[in-house]
Amino acid sequence: MLPLLRQLERAGSNIATEVVVNAPPDGYTLLLVGPTHAVNATLYSKLNYNFIRDIAPIASVSREPLVMVVNPSVPAKTVPEFIAYAKANPGKLNMASSGIGTSVHVAGELFKMMTSINMLHVPYRGAAPAITDLIGGRVQVMFATLPSSIEYIKAGNLRALAVATARRTSALPDLPIVADVLPGYEASAVYGVGAPRNTPVEIVDKLNKEINAGLADPCKFYRDWPTWAASPTNLRTAACIRTVPRTLVDLLCAELSLSRSCHRIAYLEVTQDIA
Repeated sequence: MLPLLRQLERAGSNIATEVVVNAPPDGYTLLLVGPTHAVNATLYSKLNYNFIRDIAPIASVSREPLVMVVNPSVPAKTVPEFIAYAKANPGKLNMASSGIGTSVHVAGELFKMMTSINMLHVPYRGAAPAITDLIGGRVQVMFATLPSSIEYIKAGNLRALAVATARRTSALPDLPIVADVLPGYEASAVYGVGAPRNTPVEIVDKLNKEINAGLADPCKFYRDWPTWAASPTNLRTAACIRTVPRTLVDLLCAELSLSRSCHRIAYLEVTQDIA
């Protein structure tokens, strides 16, 4: 019996991607596509696959906002105040991320580039330890994903300065956008589902249809999940998925005429925020 879910997080999601690339194009193995797939194309000088060529797109799942958050000890309550403080204290601010090449890391590097400020990047193995050190004051700033940081923002453990998306988020409606200060700045984490190339179009179409149906009615997929999965934050982000709901597996197998015991999904990246 094959597992319903394979979580392969090593090598910046490249191992998991290779698993899917080399899997039979029969609808049994799917890939949760994350921001690292865009980053890895330039981060690694040599990959054993060509993502655009080897992965067939099935559906877009979510766009996850990133939030610029600081430890409350940082004497800045706005983005302009933070920039001024950073320039007055070059090299004294540490910027946390959930790992090298993640959307959190790249968003911070973009901010550094557009503001010409000097901050030391401190990569962690996931968002959880990064946010723990941010709250503890070991690092001072992070461009965190909304699901990983919102509860700490509301509790006052972290101070949110701005959201990195092009528009404000309904979860924090009073929070301005970074682009108000840095026109053109935009960063978010986008997730989708892919399959090995040459997957039959009828399978791709069926998966696309059912995934979109589930996004339109999340309760259809989360009916059998534990209580925490029913929160609006977790429902709206693919990064919170650690296991595949039984209802989703049953649905996919029924649509594809597969036995449930042989259905597998290779889960990649999503890493960190995820945590």
